[in-house]
Amino acid sequence: MRAWTSAQSLAAHSQDFRQFCDMRLSTLANGQRIIHAHNAAGLNLSFLPDRGLDIWQAHYQGIPLTWTSGGSPHKADYGQSWLGQFNGGLLTTCGLAHVGAAEVDDLNGERRDIHGNFTRLSAQDVNITLYDGINRLGELDWVGIELRGTLYEGRLFGAQWKIERHYLLSFDQPKLILWDTVINGADQPMPLMLLYHVNLGYPLVREGAQLYTPHERVIPRDPAAEVGFASWGTYDAPLAQYPEQVFYHVLRAQDSTTEVVMHQDDFGLSLKWDCAAAPYFTQWKNTRQGMYVCGIEPGNCIPEGQNAARQAQRLEMVEAGGRRRFDLSLEVLGSLEAVRAATDRVTHLAETGQRALNNRLSP
Repeated sequence: MRAWTSAQSLAAHSQDFRQFCDMRLSTLANGQRIIHAHNAAGLNLSFLPDRGLDIWQAHYQGIPLTWTSGGSPHKADYGQSWLGQFNGGLLTTCGLAHVGAAEVDDLNGERRDIHGNFTRLSAQDVNITLYDGINRLGELDWVGIELRGTLYEGRLFGAQWKIERHYLLSFDQPKLILWDTVINGADQPMPLMLLYHVNLGYPLVREGAQLYTPHERVIPRDPAAEVGFASWGTYDAPLAQYPEQVFYHVLRAQDSTTEVVMHQDDFGLSLKWDCAAAPYFTQWKNTRQGMYVCGIEPGNCIPEGQNAARQAQRLEMVEAGGRRRFDLSLEVLGSLEAVRAATDRVTHLAETGQRALNNRLSP
């Protein structure tokens, strides 16, 4: 740790911890709430409480990490399509009842839009807590900020979901930790599909960028993906009218934790998560001109829709009163040494790890 970033140095030189790490809630002209966050490592993030408490813009030392759509952030509107409201942004959460293309339920005729309604949910009880390094006993403790909020998705006589979302932002590391607790408040088992749509953009993802995964197998989704299967891990220059390519990865893990890395030379991003809860990983390649955004997407499902998941016996059911916890961490790799260490970890997982439990993609 750099000397100036110790908790003792902060207390000796400043009266206000927000000088080094802060989150501030404000309201945009269109009425949406937005939380701007920064830390001493150079990480800047924007959270959207009225869009699932997801992450919109993200920068590291001034470098953008994600693609954002024109005119975003868009207000949630149940009368418009998911694609028309897609903000881009670092995280767009998909679910909870459905992840995949729009469909009509085979059993009850219910119509479902692409990727569900999570991104339209508005967070309640949003709270920001600063930890300045001194605990109640006067001892040195963790230094950073916690952001939390509660979201609900449900309808009368139907699903009754409660989501408790937490973020931790360390003050001196380019790292963000997220965990969700999803609770089924209904009086019967309910299907749960949850996918974390982490969207990366230029200049992190551009021609020559590489995706490393500890895969046991990579499966192209369709004929369009089969065309690019030989180079699934390498990203090309923007191409007009590029047809998206999607790949499903059967990953290996150690102690139920797995990791993937996207990098460009000496700059990258690592995504780690608990694959006991989220055993599936989807790679979305979209190197289309002007809409150059690529997804790395852990989840308890693949984006195949509830009908297909049910038929393949991949649809997770949560018992009445049951809960599931999902843990992820995102870390910017700001040096060649950090990139090499992360890719070495992924290689080690691929060589020594065990297949993610509960992954029901065919061997």
